[in-house]
Amino acid sequence: MTRFIHDKFAKDYLEELLKNYGEVKTSEKVSGEIKEIDVLFIPAQPQSSDVQTLGLLGRFAEFPMILEPFRNAATEDEICDCLLKLLEVRADMRREAKAQKTKLPKQKIPKLWILTPTASTNRLSSFNINQRSGWLPGIYFLGGALRAAIVVIHQLPPTPETLWLRLLGRGRVQQQAILELLGLPENHPYQKATLELVYNLQENLRINQDIDKDDRELIMRLEPLYQRNREQAKEEGRLEGRQEGRLEGEQRLVICQLNRLFGEIDASLTQQIRELSTEQLEALGEVLLDFSEVADLQAWLNQTEA
Repeated sequence: MTRFIHDKFAKDYLEELLKNYGEVKTSEKVSGEIKEIDVLFIPAQPQSSDVQTLGLLGRFAEFPMILEPFRNAATEDEICDCLLKLLEVRADMRREAKAQKTKLPKQKIPKLWILTPTASTNRLSSFNINQRSGWLPGIYFLGGALRAAIVVIHQLPPTPETLWLRLLGRGRVQQQAILELLGLPENHPYQKATLELVYNLQENLRINQDIDKDDRELIMRLEPLYQRNREQAKEEGRLEGRQEGRLEGEQRLVICQLNRLFGEIDASLTQQIRELSTEQLEALGEVLLDFSEVADLQAWLNQTEA
């Protein structure tokens, strides 16, 4: 179950980072036996200079690309499956170009970046990889005709350039990247949105019983940060409430927290929350983190109305 939680986080996160720089498709189906590409990115033309804000990921985004992130070390079969997806996409593009009687420029063929937290020396050597001048440690290219590379996230140097990829690592590497994310200026274009996704990941893991050691440590590390963020949001809600009415500020705060926890809640539940008093809203804000599903929220509201 946690694998799918991390998969969704990776797709949502990469889409959030790349959406301003071109077309992003997640879970894109390819021909043949049903397969899905995790993230397919086609850069906008002309390319925005702001993409450099993403460091190494921005460098990847200069060209069409396929991103295949793995929570655990990618196996030999999984790497082969990624290569098969790339070859099927390439074959589809060649067929389309042939049908249109045009030539397929090499630079339009997506590059494949396989993102894996770790990879053994034997695993890498089995794909006859090579490291290229001008690229950071941790990036291993396959034969040139394949237009593919394996990115070993835990081997990347801990620099601002690699931050946005290290956030997809695990254990201490991911935790350190989260601390660096928190240290970014509040006006950084990706800090707030990325933190929201990280906190959503933490909440989804927290309500799941079947988690491993790394996930438990991630939850423990994020809990105080999440609480601090919540208190800050609550204070902002109070300040806004003094300007627009205290009740409205509390409503927006609680609804925001519930949407973060469960996704967008039903309109009928939202209406019930808007009918609560300020004191009831504050009480809901104190207990909502204990809810594990929407049914718990509904039960609390029913009890309050009674």
